[in-house]
Parts: sequence; structure tokens; C-alpha cells
Amino acid sequence: MNIIGRRYLFFALSLIIIIPGLIILAVNGLPLALDFTGGSLLEIKLASGDLPQPAQVVTIYTLQGIQDAQVQTTSSDTLIIRSSFIEDSNRETIINAMEEEFGTAVEVVRLDSVGPTIGAQVASRAALAVAVAALVVVAYITWAFRGVEHAFRYGVSAIAAMIHDVLIVISVVGIGSVVAGWEMDALFLTALLTVIGFSVQDKIVVFDRIRENSRLLRKLEFEKLVNHSIVQTLQRSINTQLMTVEFLLLALAMFGGITLREFSVILLVGLLSGTYSSIFIAAPILVVWEKKEWRNWFGRGKNKTEASATL
Repeated sequence: MNIIGRRYLFFALSLIIIIPGLIILAVNGLPLALDFTGGSLLEIKLASGDLPQPAQVVTIYTLQGIQDAQVQTTSSDTLIIRSSFIEDSNRETIINAMEEEFGTAVEVVRLDSVGPTIGAQVASRAALAVAVAALVVVAYITWAFRGVEHAFRYGVSAIAAMIHDVLIVISVVGIGSVVAGWEMDALFLTALLTVIGFSVQDKIVVFDRIRENSRLLRKLEFEKLVNHSIVQTLQRSINTQLMTVEFLLLALAMFGGITLREFSVILLVGLLSGTYSSIFIAAPILVVWEKKEWRNWFGRGKNKTEASATL
């Protein structure tokens, strides 16, 4: 099974998944929830069972001095209204105005409010957590593989593959924001950090086998050695993820209810990406780095090699 020989095919497959989501995010912006941006979310349901027009709700908010209200209709016959942060007194005034306007009682199904300062702190600490995790991973792998030549490359390759997994997750959320109205909230951050942890763990298993084989099979070419190591860990990586995690997350996504569905799908995709990148991304990056293949990407290295051969 020549996995390493098809490495650029796997790189291209990842780009096909990542690029569309990143384009969506570049055009529409990150779908940040209240946890990061601050603001108020109010989900309401009318006692009469009728749904008012979103424009009517926006008008009520505008009359209260709130200019940025956005209204979304859900499948459960409720309205979700997102806006800038609203004080409790103003919220009561808005609900009373709705009851007067629509002539029926307004039931508050859900109410979330996060101040803008707290939202900014959550966003900055989330970025800091991911950055610290990346640095710790590079330091640990470099130390753990100190007996191997170019140990630093193992750490950097693991981080590159981890970034691949993060981009896959973000891309899927970007697509989900258009298709299903997904947002990046605190649960998204929890799922993302979990994906990072599982991703690094699986890559260390593959790299450790490469380290062991580099001692036993010293005369073997590095590309063949890496491919042999991947094949040895392939069954273990796939079976462990499928049997212990993926099937459970799939069941949770299908039967866990709408509240946990987005979280479960993100974890499902992220952990699957972590297993995929351990086999098809992280180790191939090591080979590309070892052979310095970027010299041939634009034909320069190839031309120099041919010129040397001619001389």
C-alpha cells in the first residue's frame, strides 16, 4: 500500500474540503455567537401559535432604540431574535410591546445575554488557548523525539497537520452557517480543543512507530520507512477511532437532539479529520521536508538536476 507515493493527491483532497468553507467565511465573516461577540438572544413563541412577520419584530426593536436586530424563524414555530446587549428592563419593555402589537401572550423559550467585554475576553482567551497548545505540542514532541535526527521537524509536522484539522472544522462550520445557520459558540470552542487533543495524540502514535523503525531499518530509504510505519499503524488508528469515538458521536448526532447536534457533528468531522491527517498529512509532510520537494514544485530544482546530469 503506497500511501506516501500518493501524498499530493491527499493534499489536494484536503484543499478541496478546506477552500470552499474558507471562501464562505471570507465573504460572510466568521459566524460568531453571542459567547464571542456579546449581545442578546431572545427566542419567543406566541400563545396563539401564529408567527409574526420578522419585519414587525424588527420595528418593535427599532422603536426601543435597537437598530441591529436580526430575526430568524425556526422549524419549531419560534422566532430567534439576535441583537446588541439589552438590559433586563428594556427586554421586559420589548416583550410587553410585542404582546400589545400581536394581541397575544409571548412565551420566552430561550434567553441568552453576554456583555461585550466578556465576549471579547472569551474570544482572546480562545485564541490564546489554541496558540499555547500548539507551542506545548512542538516543545513536547521535540523533546520526546530528541534521539531522532531532525526531531524538531516531527513537532512542526504535527502542528501543520493539527492546523489542517482546525481548518477542516472551521470550513465545515462555515458551510454549516450557510446551510443550517450554525454559529461558533462556547461548545464550538470545546469541540475544537477536543479535536486538537485527539489529533496530536494520534500523530504521536504514528511518529513513534517511525522513530522505532528508523532504528531497526536504518538502511531503508526514508520515504519507504515512513510508508511502512504508516501501514503498521493504519489498522490501529482506524479501528480505535471508529469503534470508540466515531460511532458514539454519530449516534449522538442522530438521536441526541437539536441542542447537541451541531456539537456532535463538529466533533465527528474533527476527529475523523484527525485520524485522516495522522495517516495522510502529517507523515507525508515529514517526507516532503526530508526530501526538500518544494525545490521541484515550480520546476527549478528539476531543471538544475537535469543540467547537472548533462554536465
